[in-house]
Amino acid sequence: VQLQASGGGLVQAGGSLRLSCAVSGASVTDVGWYRQAPGKERESVARMVGGGIINYADSVKGRFTISRDIRKRTVYLQMNSLNPEDTAVYYCSVRYRTVDYWGQGTLVTVSS
Repeated sequence: VQLQASGGGLVQAGGSLRLSCAVSGASVTDVGWYRQAPGKERESVARMVGGGIINYADSVKGRFTISRDIRKRTVYLQMNSLNPEDTAVYYCSVRYRTVDYWGQGTLVTVSS
């Protein structure tokens, strides 16, 4: 199983980015995005499981949207109204046959 995340970059506060995560070797039924800011622990940002149950961290509700293309085996994270507190390395993850797999991370930097 391999995951390849992309789409990170530098954006001004109030801007938007869309992250993508291409998955090979596994289905995208149970997927999620996580982030880790400097000096902080990794936290869950958004998760989608099973038939489409979605959970968001309180800090991103109403601003971020997780979605997936099952045919392309790709997971997306649309991030709007970004603020400096969203600066972090973002990781995608897929749970396949009870094992969690992780991508390499993509850096998102939001300038004020």
